[in-house]
Amino acid sequence: MKQCFKDEATLMLFLKKGDEKAYNYLIDTYHHKLCVYADSLINDTMKSQDIVQNVFIKIWEKRKLLNINFSLQNYLYRLTYNEFIDQYRKTKAVTKIEKKYIEYLNSFVEKEDPEMMEKLINLVKHAIQELPPKCKQIFELSKKEGLTNLEISNHLNINIKTVEAHITKAFSLIRKRLKGKINTILFLLFDWKKMRHRVFG
Repeated sequence: MKQCFKDEATLMLFLKKGDEKAYNYLIDTYHHKLCVYADSLINDTMKSQDIVQNVFIKIWEKRKLLNINFSLQNYLYRLTYNEFIDQYRKTKAVTKIEKKYIEYLNSFVEKEDPEMMEKLINLVKHAIQELPPKCKQIFELSKKEGLTNLEISNHLNINIKTVEAHITKAFSLIRKRLKGKINTILFLLFDWKKMRHRVFG
């Protein structure tokens, strides 16, 4: 931290006192990072910004409860994740299968460093961009747009076996590209987004 906000503890002390400069500094420092993280969960820029805005509002409203012994950055990422889950639950009753995905994501968020998780997600996105054109198109229709294999088959007028082959190939190429740098839990994010897409659109 620069100037009077030399570290997280100092920044939180000023926030607890209601210092507006500290609050503005907090937003300037973390807004983009949190938006990138939120978008990795919801894949919607506008909704991601709404989530992050709610996070900063809650930080200000509960500023007196900030614990200077905890990581502010981790707390912000955690709040962002919780806000995403809250919005999902408000939109739709959670099924047993979806609950398991939420638990997997929750466990991953707790175990991993927020910045490292963001880097891993970005590595996956970069690997997807480097897929062969047809393979990339089918993979994104399945894992980002939430279409079933049959829907993709009808949409592209190709055999469903071809769809399955491209998706399998995509996962294989992504894993090979990342060379073990990624926790397999991240691949659950794609199936989670597939379910989430049915709700958020």
